[in-house]
Amino acid sequence: MGNSGSRSGPNVWSRFLPEEQAEMDRLFAALSSEKSSSSASPRSFSLKALKSHIGEALPPEMVIRLYDGMRRVDVMGQAKGPSGSVSWEQFTVSMSHLLKGNSKEKSLMILKMVSATGGPVKAREVQKFTEDLVGSVVHVLTHRQELRGWAQKTAPGPPPRVQVLAAQLFSEMKLADGKKLQLDCDCDQAVIEDWVFRVHLVATFLSVVIHRGFLLHLSLDLATLVPQREVDQGQEFESVLDVLSVIFVNSHLPREQQHRWHLLFSSELHGHSFAQLCGRIPRRGPCVLLLKDCDGHVFGGFASCSWEIKPQFQGDHRCFLFSILPSMAVHTCTGYNDHYMYLSQGQRTIPNGLGMGGQHNYFGLWIDVDFGKGHSKAKPTCTTYNSPQLSAQEDFRFEKMEVWAVGDASQAQMAASSKSILDMNPEAQVLLQISGRTSHSEGLREVSDQE
Repeated sequence: MGNSGSRSGPNVWSRFLPEEQAEMDRLFAALSSEKSSSSASPRSFSLKALKSHIGEALPPEMVIRLYDGMRRVDVMGQAKGPSGSVSWEQFTVSMSHLLKGNSKEKSLMILKMVSATGGPVKAREVQKFTEDLVGSVVHVLTHRQELRGWAQKTAPGPPPRVQVLAAQLFSEMKLADGKKLQLDCDCDQAVIEDWVFRVHLVATFLSVVIHRGFLLHLSLDLATLVPQREVDQGQEFESVLDVLSVIFVNSHLPREQQHRWHLLFSSELHGHSFAQLCGRIPRRGPCVLLLKDCDGHVFGGFASCSWEIKPQFQGDHRCFLFSILPSMAVHTCTGYNDHYMYLSQGQRTIPNGLGMGGQHNYFGLWIDVDFGKGHSKAKPTCTTYNSPQLSAQEDFRFEKMEVWAVGDASQAQMAASSKSILDMNPEAQVLLQISGRTSHSEGLREVSDQE
């Protein structure tokens, strides 16, 4: 490749543990077995052999990209062009850079997977590579049956949001002066290296494609990439999220909350009821809230703390708002105020509903007590999260709402185990409070740490 770290097989080979070296040996032996080995002709493998080994685990375009990237590796720094097949040295360097390399080494491999010369490429070529990469992640996780419960019904329904997530990742690429790239701009290795360094999903997706495409038995923490989807027995339904949407939102959560999503509320299952919502989400730990409005926009927010029904703002700086459709984006707190979360009912002088960001009557995201209605008033942006208008219309109606508890399921189980009869019937509890009547059992039961 021209740099000292890529000219020698032993240098990069030392990055692998002994068991990983044995794994690489077995893989190369399988790939090169089609071509007989002799002392005069070192072993190597062809594109046909690579396609045969991977089968349908990866899309054909990604298999070709991987093969071209490997055979373009110049181990000695003297080659005048790509080799006719992939040698052991090229294979070793490529796998080391893709699996163990730093952002510079990964960016060099990306350039070789995009460009025949390894030189600067047009931004639109990197955009196409990004789409191929994102599509390959969905493809290989589906093929290996590792969607962790997020598989969608085959039809009808929208396809995986490959182009939407690819556009979000690509939008993070910037020129040296900080300006965003235009599609006809040149991207050199430094631009791609900066992109890989800052946008961690790019390197993660490369690792997933290699690990699951080749079915390596090396460590790969899929649990923090794709959280386990959990719903109560008998409550299966089709979420507004697909696996790419989940991966995108999950990647912005605190790491300790990335491994599991447990459904707390779905308007499809529990009805269009604000009382049901208030009965199901308080004291359940950090949550992800999702809406799909009647114009097809999908958006929501992350509540970093348990929801509480009270007439004050709550939460902390870890909260954020996000959009999924028509584009993916995350909007974090500005520090301007602490209006992170709000959940109120039964109040006479202040609004009743669920809100995130902004202020009363001008929330970045608002669900009215008159369930099915809401607003996203952000002109030009929400003061708390610097988010734009998330919904298609400022005042909107929504088709679906979901709330997922994220992180350790034991929090939800502890809260559920302490429920009284009124807790089991959230509508009764809320109606009791609205009517101004007293819950005589409230002071008689033990209060858990969660409450």
